[in-house]
Amino acid sequence: MPEFTQPSEIAREVLRRLAQQRIPPTPDNYLRLYHEIAGTQVVETFPERSLKTMVAGLPRNTPEQSKMVRQLENAIAARQWGGLAAAMKELMSKAGEAHPDWAGVIREILIQSETPAVGLTVAKKREALDHVLTSSANPEMLLQRLNSLMRSWSQSHVSEGVQLVDGVAEPPLPRGTPPTAAAPASGAAGKVLNPELRDLVGQLLENGIATLVADSADLGEEALALAASIRAVVSAEELTAFHGRLKKFTYRLQFVAEDQAEMRGSLLHLLKLLVENISEIVVDDQWLQGQIAIVADLVSQPPDLRRLDDVERKLKDLIYKQGALKKSLSDAQDRLKSMLATFVDRLADFSASTGDYHDKIEHCAQRISRAGDITELTDVLDEVMRETRVIQISARNSRDELMEMRHRADEAEKEIFRLQKELAEASDMVRHDALTGALNRRGMDEALEREVARARRHGGGVCMALLDVDNFKRINDSLGHEAGDAALVHLVRVVKDTIRPQDTLARYGGEEFVILLPDTSLDDSVNAMTRVQRELTRRFFMHKNEKLLITFSCGVAELGGEEPPADGLKRADAAMYLAKRGGKNRVVAAC
Repeated sequence: MPEFTQPSEIAREVLRRLAQQRIPPTPDNYLRLYHEIAGTQVVETFPERSLKTMVAGLPRNTPEQSKMVRQLENAIAARQWGGLAAAMKELMSKAGEAHPDWAGVIREILIQSETPAVGLTVAKKREALDHVLTSSANPEMLLQRLNSLMRSWSQSHVSEGVQLVDGVAEPPLPRGTPPTAAAPASGAAGKVLNPELRDLVGQLLENGIATLVADSADLGEEALALAASIRAVVSAEELTAFHGRLKKFTYRLQFVAEDQAEMRGSLLHLLKLLVENISEIVVDDQWLQGQIAIVADLVSQPPDLRRLDDVERKLKDLIYKQGALKKSLSDAQDRLKSMLATFVDRLADFSASTGDYHDKIEHCAQRISRAGDITELTDVLDEVMRETRVIQISARNSRDELMEMRHRADEAEKEIFRLQKELAEASDMVRHDALTGALNRRGMDEALEREVARARRHGGGVCMALLDVDNFKRINDSLGHEAGDAALVHLVRVVKDTIRPQDTLARYGGEEFVILLPDTSLDDSVNAMTRVQRELTRRFFMHKNEKLLITFSCGVAELGGEEPPADGLKRADAAMYLAKRGGKNRVVAAC
């Protein structure tokens, strides 16, 4: 049987066998025969579109359902069967979990609601319970808040005989003590209240908490009222009343904080979905991909003010530069359009001139056929020569103009290509760390994916080195953040000068960096990192004419055959911490 190597030959043989064996020409039959003839294995395709359609119809009525749907969406987007299986296992395990003991919870609530507590009347307990019931969005949150409420009630229990009035708890008097003897106690309690502590608590409520809950008007007003109350406390009775109000305010504040955290998470997820959708829609607009990439990287991590400021600054610079380049590109395209319109007009004029010339030549031919003597022929020939010279001049002028327009069009095309290249380069700038010039996390992920794919394709290896600057916090605290930034720039400069051109340096976060060493064994990678350490000890970091020695601890891991890159980084991270515990300024190979 002849062997088929070319795809076209295999395809023809598949069609021939389908017809010969009278097999229905379905996609599955075609694919099975194709791999059978080619001698390859059928690779099951990931049904991404079908799975997305299925997940899109899942309910999202509760936060738990929304979380599970997001986990499924992330696994489908990453095309990972393992992640999909893990999400399904978690879903089934939650479905099999035992339900909360609601009967016990209700019984405990009834007991706690009737038990006396300092600063809490039955009415206040009912009010707090009603707030928990109305503000809890799902059973899990309701159970958590009910348990928290009961714990707070149990911590406020008082002994028997305590008489609770509306909002104020009166402590019982010792047996045999006359009523008048209790008066000095209040004065004594008032003396031990620290005025500075009262003012500090007032400032916390007024300047801190009231600002944080500015979106909730009633909570903000309550915080200001509590601040005024604590400053006016002079007796134990007033302090007890304030304690009850503060505890109630704390419950409400806890619920508001949980709601805001859940809302922030939902908004971040919504923004992430929006950015992912935009990135798929504008896949051909390379100049926009950089902005999408930096926003996607931002929303994939917990919010941080320093990161937000850094991203805002980079986006502003990028948008300004791209705006200027975009205007120049638009002007160049307009010039090219104008030249094309002029070219069409010239062609129309030349066509009209040629048409007139042919009409006149035809008229002259008729005159020649009717000529009776040589004099008439001479007049006709003169007219033919005159019209021919006119069309010749017109053709030469049109040719010169067209050549000039072609030259200008070539220049405009080169200018457009140059501007498009600059736009793409400006977009790619967001893959680099603004401070050090090394790749950022997104650039590192792309480089890691590229190197791992190349290594597995060619049967090579990849080592990953994770290094962390020793005592970096001490540098920031003693010399300032500006000196710390300069130290990181110095480190990156030394590392780039020491490693090979094919090695990749990326900032992993803070003072941590990752170096990818393709086609390098584990021992050679450890030696390479040791050379970088020696170079750092030779090239001191200068700060205000003072030499400072910068060292780092490093862990090196060699990526296994089918090992995920994330697992290799975890092993390198563990080895790096071993180097830290071993005395710092060391390089440790991962197991």
